[in-house]
Amino acid sequence: MNRPEALAPAVLAGKAAAAAAEVAAVLAAPPDPTAAAFFDIDNTIVRGASIFHLAMGLAKRRFFSTRDATGFVVDQVKFRLSGAEDAGDMADATEIALSFVKGHQVSEIVQLGRDIFDDRIVGKVYPQTLAVARSHLDAGQRVWLVSAAPVELATIIAKRLGLTGALGTVSETVDGVYTGRLVGRPLHGPAKAEAVRALAEREGLDLSRCAAYSDSSNDIPMLSLVGHPCAVNPDKRLRQHARDLGWPVEDYRTGRKAARVGLPAAAAAGAVAGLVVAAVAVDRRRRRD
Repeated sequence: MNRPEALAPAVLAGKAAAAAAEVAAVLAAPPDPTAAAFFDIDNTIVRGASIFHLAMGLAKRRFFSTRDATGFVVDQVKFRLSGAEDAGDMADATEIALSFVKGHQVSEIVQLGRDIFDDRIVGKVYPQTLAVARSHLDAGQRVWLVSAAPVELATIIAKRLGLTGALGTVSETVDGVYTGRLVGRPLHGPAKAEAVRALAEREGLDLSRCAAYSDSSNDIPMLSLVGHPCAVNPDKRLRQHARDLGWPVEDYRTGRKAARVGLPAAAAAGAVAGLVVAAVAVDRRRRRD
């Protein structure tokens, strides 16, 4: 068996994300156990970058300065848009991503993440994309978020929205404290595909029956892995790639299109907004109990 240090960083990051993924107890044995749906978060489920919302929320709570948060976000956005994968760029992105959690308790970041979701993120959820996610749940399939965001934040978003769980970037911890090191690399590009592949093996999924949704051409490896890929709010390169291969393309940024769940756009938005509120209330109740 390969030792962790012998594995390629993307493979190691994917395996770590799959190993860290939590499954909601109520969805542990769905009626359709071999099919699942995988959703990117940023600009697919949530408008903008989830890590930006987290950073701004932490800055508001004087966790660090707004200037530090802005610098972090600018570098992250630059990295995401460039799609660069060379060692220097990855090292820089890793250092930036870890700078705000090193030395802090995981429990502290998780609690702050819950508060920040309620304050900043819940109102930025695309109701149409969430309606599609709910349609998979209604069909008895599991629904996973897959994101370069920290797994703690991705998991909070999944739980708040009533989804199965999340795959995200895994940071090393010792005794519940962040060390400032990653396990592998950020869950970005090919690492997302590796995480989905590892989770499919763990959960007994048939990837040819699975679906995946993303806005970014960086996620083409993940989209290509499943039998039912879909480009949502796609960037230029992904839009062209999807058209070339005949993949469905949905754009919810203009509000002109309704999710394909048999509801007009306005009704879909209202219904799913209610589901978000209900899911958040259930998650809060569960934590109190």
